[in-house]
Amino acid sequence: MIERSESLQFFVDAASAAFDQFAKAPAARRSIRQIFTLLEHSAPERDGPGSRLPVCKNLDEALSINTPEASLQRLIEGFKGIEPNLEWRQRTRCDGTESANFADGHANAMIIGPGGLEERSDLWIGVTLMVPHVRYPDHDHAPEEVYLVLSKGEFQQGEGEWFSPGIGGSFYNEPGIKHAMRSVETPFLAFWALLAGESH
Repeated sequence: MIERSESLQFFVDAASAAFDQFAKAPAARRSIRQIFTLLEHSAPERDGPGSRLPVCKNLDEALSINTPEASLQRLIEGFKGIEPNLEWRQRTRCDGTESANFADGHANAMIIGPGGLEERSDLWIGVTLMVPHVRYPDHDHAPEEVYLVLSKGEFQQGEGEWFSPGIGGSFYNEPGIKHAMRSVETPFLAFWALLAGESH
């Protein structure tokens, strides 16, 4: 059996507790239970340092949220422990719905999943960072997805109205639904978890 590194296991445990606390919708809870059950078995980890993009200079501010929630504080602590090893990347596929400052105003990092710290194809856990006043392009994907938001910010699903989950807000994206997000006056940070198995 492959042993997961202490820092990544700390993050996985913290993420499990935080998603479990804040994911309320029945579909979200089902998805999260499946994801973290799969994570009881680890996969090979990537060694070596990660790489940052210029937008990551906003990371400290994004992580300095004021919350009384112990599970969110622990999630941030766990994320700080693994962040130096993450490969931050820009999204290259856009459809014109993004803001003009999108390219240099955002970064994504896969934590667990293809190209992540733990390489696997059955699930993805990642994080998105954006500077203030950036609109992420409309996008969709086959896997269902649960978000856990650690900042102010707004989201849209399908043709619905924009909504603000708030710090600790969580919501579910059904498979294939078009969705988007945008930052407001402060840096944006959100975690996402996708169940990417063949049946989803």
